[in-house]
Amino acid sequence: MIVRSFLFLPLLFVVHLSFGFVPYDHKNSSPASSRPSSSSSSLLHMKIIDSHLHIWANAQETKQYPYDPDQPLPPPSLQDTASTHALLQQMNEAGVHGALIVQPINYKYDHRYVSNAIQLHPDRFKGMMLFDPSSSSSVDDEDASLQRLEELILQGFVGVRFNPYLFQGKMSENRAAVAVFQRCGELNIPVGIMCFKGIDLHHEDIVQLCQQSPKTRVILDHFGFASVDNQKQFDLVLDLAKFESVYVKISALFRLGDDYPYERVREERFWPLLERYGAKRLMFGSDFPYVLEKMGGYKKGAVEIVNSWLSGSGSSSSGSNSCTVVVSEEDRMAIMGGNAEQLFGVWGA
Repeated sequence: MIVRSFLFLPLLFVVHLSFGFVPYDHKNSSPASSRPSSSSSSLLHMKIIDSHLHIWANAQETKQYPYDPDQPLPPPSLQDTASTHALLQQMNEAGVHGALIVQPINYKYDHRYVSNAIQLHPDRFKGMMLFDPSSSSSVDDEDASLQRLEELILQGFVGVRFNPYLFQGKMSENRAAVAVFQRCGELNIPVGIMCFKGIDLHHEDIVQLCQQSPKTRVILDHFGFASVDNQKQFDLVLDLAKFESVYVKISALFRLGDDYPYERVREERFWPLLERYGAKRLMFGSDFPYVLEKMGGYKKGAVEIVNSWLSGSGSSSSGSNSCTVVVSEEDRMAIMGGNAEQLFGVWGA
């Protein structure tokens, strides 16, 4: 059995610092400049971090990095457009300085491809690992999960993803998951949660996790998957704002039942989230490579459109009440990159 005292824990803090980790701070954000530049003048002086995207091997690279045989293959149209090289090309063109690579499901728990990208480009990439909930019935399983967490932190992974559809039961009742969730709070490692089939299926589960470990920061992917046609789902996303540890990714605009240029997403989802959560708990993401197949692509359909929402003010309505939300330049810089650096560490450090 692995010793639960975790003698390597102090080393993890040192390694975390070496990957650019900065202490958690709700109030202050000072994103620095970096090398990529953008043809859009409004983006020139702002550090942009894409907090949500995926990569996988192209046809040639699959010889070294084969996909998980039990998982669906990537869409044929995207198989050769989601490699590390392809992503860097898109980021450079759009003026994106860094990215958080979320472990793709087609590799499941094999993190080698993402780890290799991080090692090759440590100034551009950090990773979010995928938690394996398959074994969770004993103390030994908890220890193995904690050891795996710490191994991947040493490889440049700075976040953990909980996919509730890989669990046999609730996340909050999985011993290994709870142990990892609590350790993430101790290490300032955020946990992302994908509510693909609706947050109503997971709302109480997330509440339980937040109550079990209030220090652990939780990130809801893609607006919490609250479609513009499902206000009840969105009300549950807004409800989770009562936990100061919960954040929301302003990502995958195309997944919310609206068409480009996503005016309903802006008016009915973004502005209410900004009013309820505040600028310090929202962060930009693209959901590359899937965004490539949508109108506007990566640059116009993700980076530039979210940035355009952050110039001026908007109206947030809740029931019979409405208010005007004003976005400052500090807010814009926080959402487009500063908050990601506060949570995951500085890119290019």
